[in-house]
Amino acid sequence: MASFATTPTTLANMNHLTPSPVKGLFGGNYLPLTGTGGMDFTQQFLPEVYEKEVERFGKRTVSGFLRMVGAEMPMASDRIVWSEQGRLHIAYDDVDVAASTLTINNVALEDCLIGQGMTLVVSNGTVTEKAIVTGVAANSNTDHTDVTVEVYGQSNKQFATTGTDFNIFVYGSEYKKGSSNVGNSIDASFTQFDNKPIIIRDKYSVNGSDVAQIGWVEVTTEMGTGGYLWYLKSEHESRLRFEDYLEMSMVEAEKAESSTMTNDIEGSEGLFAAIESRGLVYNASDFDGAGGLGQFDEILAELDKQGAIEENMLFLDRTKSLEIDNMLAAQNSYGAGGTSYGVFNNEEDMALNLGFSGFRRGSYDFYKTDWKYLNDSTTRGSIGDIEGVLVPAGTSTVYDEIMGQNISRPFLHVRYRASEAEDRRMKSWITGSVGGNFSSDADEMNVHFLSERALCVQAANNFLLLKK
Repeated sequence: MASFATTPTTLANMNHLTPSPVKGLFGGNYLPLTGTGGMDFTQQFLPEVYEKEVERFGKRTVSGFLRMVGAEMPMASDRIVWSEQGRLHIAYDDVDVAASTLTINNVALEDCLIGQGMTLVVSNGTVTEKAIVTGVAANSNTDHTDVTVEVYGQSNKQFATTGTDFNIFVYGSEYKKGSSNVGNSIDASFTQFDNKPIIIRDKYSVNGSDVAQIGWVEVTTEMGTGGYLWYLKSEHESRLRFEDYLEMSMVEAEKAESSTMTNDIEGSEGLFAAIESRGLVYNASDFDGAGGLGQFDEILAELDKQGAIEENMLFLDRTKSLEIDNMLAAQNSYGAGGTSYGVFNNEEDMALNLGFSGFRRGSYDFYKTDWKYLNDSTTRGSIGDIEGVLVPAGTSTVYDEIMGQNISRPFLHVRYRASEAEDRRMKSWITGSVGGNFSSDADEMNVHFLSERALCVQAANNFLLLKK
């Protein structure tokens, strides 16, 4: 009997149970699931199961950026080529100034657009002088060009200040009476760019046994719908994840520098890569500091040098968005400390609005919004090196070979492969032997996803990337 009383697996450990004549919960008539006296061979009462899934991460998808600022259009080729206009006026930087000679570095004679009789503004930012071109010749270094000039306003016709890193531009010309064979014929300049689509694929698999074990979960999806879903909830999330990949690939894609990548992978030029190679990049901005507005004005000055597109959209991470809110609030003299009352009829006692969704500075309008992709801890938010992007709200006119006419397209748009026989914008198909589909002997169902697409960033000189 002594050994019976001390054996853990015997009924002696259930001496806390007191049977009751009715089915009811009392202090001593239940079987605990764990702990001392726990029962591992049966359960008198099942646990309470919440059938509704808890949305602890809120909206998890990060797509939507390209839907807001761009468009999607089909194409039939495996490469996209477009041309962008060159500058209208003639200007050069990195110019060395001697007494009566300008050396334009890294511009060969055959590429130089300056001709005899043109009048120039020559400046290093401190000293500015004007001159007329008397001759153009190749430099001893054939990659440079020498331009001989005579300087207006100088009795010796030479520059009073010489040195390196001057900027010059043509503002007109001047010729004597009866001159002939003058002028400099200049062909319209343009720059050609190209990009190629990439194939993006993913799949979801479930075996036949799991399909037979039905379980329901009530969910609310990122697409705004809700209800009860079976095992295909995982397929649903795979689809959402793939749709995010479609956008993230267009934002992050990079062209391969090597020609020997495995499986002939070439890559593609995404948004960030295009802006870093052809656009504007502003580093280490602090709009919340004492010089915040001055830093923002530096951006405006650079936009003036580019296309000067009036309306622009700012997609920012949380930190940069709050910095701009603080910068703007500091300029507002209304209320204590420059705060703004923006809701409930602008009444101070009702509500305080410290956020700005749009503002105007100079001749530019800016519309500001948070970009979830830069905040999410499983995407760019885990890195934090990019704080925002400025996207111009403009269009370009191009000839569409498919439509056979000129159309206006956003500067930022996606092209996907499609024809009358095949549409690869977003393909989905099922293989296997489960779920009514019998295409193989595998005891599983595979849901496949595929897309082939590329991003076109036209007029990238008007885009701005904010980086730490």
